[in-house]
Amino acid sequence: MKQPLILASGSAIRCQMLQNVGVKLDIHLARLDETAIKSALLAEGAQPREVADALAEAKARRIARKFPDRLVLGADQILDFEGAIFDKPDSLDQARKQLIMLRNKTHSLYSAVVLFENGNPVWREIGRATLTMRDFSDGFLDRYIHQNADNLFTTVGGYKIEQSGAQLFSALDGDYFSILGLPLLKLLAVLRQKGYCDE
Repeated sequence: MKQPLILASGSAIRCQMLQNVGVKLDIHLARLDETAIKSALLAEGAQPREVADALAEAKARRIARKFPDRLVLGADQILDFEGAIFDKPDSLDQARKQLIMLRNKTHSLYSAVVLFENGNPVWREIGRATLTMRDFSDGFLDRYIHQNADNLFTTVGGYKIEQSGAQLFSALDGDYFSILGLPLLKLLAVLRQKGYCDE
């Protein structure tokens, strides 16, 4: 019997998505200096989707070194707004500033995944979605931040579209699961081939 897939990510929603569809998994966090990796890549002219891919691979590689006989999944998500990358806000003030910048504008989310098998990368995918925020009022933004203070720091955009964050948007185009953090359907197709979920 196969050992569970290793998820090299601390994301609760990624874990939940995989468990909801019956994928057995273990979680091992990859300790990386993501800021340093991003800075180096951006200094070299890397595009946001390339940054997401590189971070996903770095996470998977770190854990695959510890568990070379296991299937390891690394994942990362990047928010691209007019060429600038947004990080998870670290304060309510920063969350507010980011949401004001995104208001009435369109941004992209890139969700990259990389699978390692026998210590080597064997499959990768980058899901993309574009999202347009509506022109919400300052009063709405105040209420949203107050009501969602605990969730603002866990996502790159300061919103969870699967929860009340959906109220921020007027349109989205692309893969819904990639908005949540995984190009799930394509990943499941590969996991089925490898015997990690039901045919």
